[in-house]
Formats: sequence, C-alpha cells, structure tokens
Amino acid sequence: MPVRAVWFDVGETLIDESREYGTWADWLGVPRHTFSAMFGAVIARGGDYREVFQHFRPGFDLEAERQARLDAGIGEYLNGHDLYPDARPCLQALRDAGYFVGVAGNQTSRAGRFLRELNLPCDVLATSDEWGAVKPDAGFFDKLVAVSGHERDEIAYVGDRLDNDIAPAARAGLFTIWVRRGPWGYVLHPDEPFVAAQLPEGAPSLTVDTLTELVSELGRPCGIA
Repeated sequence: MPVRAVWFDVGETLIDESREYGTWADWLGVPRHTFSAMFGAVIARGGDYREVFQHFRPGFDLEAERQARLDAGIGEYLNGHDLYPDARPCLQALRDAGYFVGVAGNQTSRAGRFLRELNLPCDVLATSDEWGAVKPDAGFFDKLVAVSGHERDEIAYVGDRLDNDIAPAARAGLFTIWVRRGPWGYVLHPDEPFVAAQLPEGAPSLTVDTLTELVSELGRPCGIA
C-alpha cells in the first residue's frame, strides 16, 4: 500500500532541543558543554537520557524539578526559534502534496500548548501526556494509528531515534523514516549491537539527513504515493 499519512516525532526531528537542554544544565549548575558531554556518553551506551541528571544530582526527580522550574518562573517553553528551518516547509510541502500530516512525540501537555502556538501546517498535533501513552510503548503507536484513520502500511513515522522512534514504529507495522540529526542521530547507528537487536529487518525504511531531503525522496518511486 502507498503511504498516505506522514507522522513526525518532535524533539530533534522538528524541534532543535539545544536551548532547552542548555537551560537544564544551568538549572543543575554545571557547564553546558559538560552536560552535553555526559548526555552523549549516556546515549552511546544505550542509556535513558534521564540518567544524565542522576550523574550530576543523585536522586534527581525530573517531574519535581520541572515543577520547581515552573515555580521559579523558568519552566520549559518553545517558540519559532526552536524549529529546525526545514521543519515548516517540509510539513507544508507534504500537505500540499495531499498527505495527511501528523505530529506526535514524547512531550508534556505544557509543551503541546507551545507547539500549537507555532501554527504548524499539520492535521493533528498531540503529545504523549495527552494520549496517556509514551514511546517506545506499542500503545503510543496504536493510538497514532487510531487517530490517523489509515491502515498501518499507509503510515510513515519520522524520527531521529533508532531506539525510541524507528524500532517501535517498525514493530507496529509502520513505514519508518530516520532523520539523522541531533545527539541520537549522530551517536546511535544501526550497527550498534543494542540498536541492531531492536531494529526489525528492513528498518529504517528510508534514511535522510534533512527534512528537505525527505520531501524529495517521497516523490521518488520508492513505494510511496
């Protein structure tokens, strides 16, 4: 079946998270480059990004600290400056070409409000908080399929993480598009043992370096309408 719906992850797929992670380094009181180095080390060994905070502050409670930042008036936020420059043109081009376009990732409800203020050209925008399902759980992709209203083999999911985006989306029966950027896109590779063990055969279905390239590739005879 040709792909008729294209869904996008958010962090490091549409949104450059450099500024937000930098504010966490500031909150922890550590140099930003030190925080980034530890971030890369945790990713490289297949760890959860939340482990990074534990290295600097053992017992770190992410939800409690998010609330503390809100109470201090410096909670997370997003605006147009955080969008990768190819994000909006890509979404618009796909909609103009007749694709159903969705945006769904692991974000808080608060982040969802900021994302909606960006007025992205998409048919649906949702966060894991709003759906009550978090990647890489199968329930997240089941919800995505239900909301999309398309057959699984008509849906493509675009993400930067092989472990959290591509592998579970492929297991859910979706066409998968890996965009290689951000820390996960550079550090993790399909030949990493812990990554290869998760990836179904043939995943990712398509690999691109930019969303501009994605638009170009979707117009080629690669099984996509």
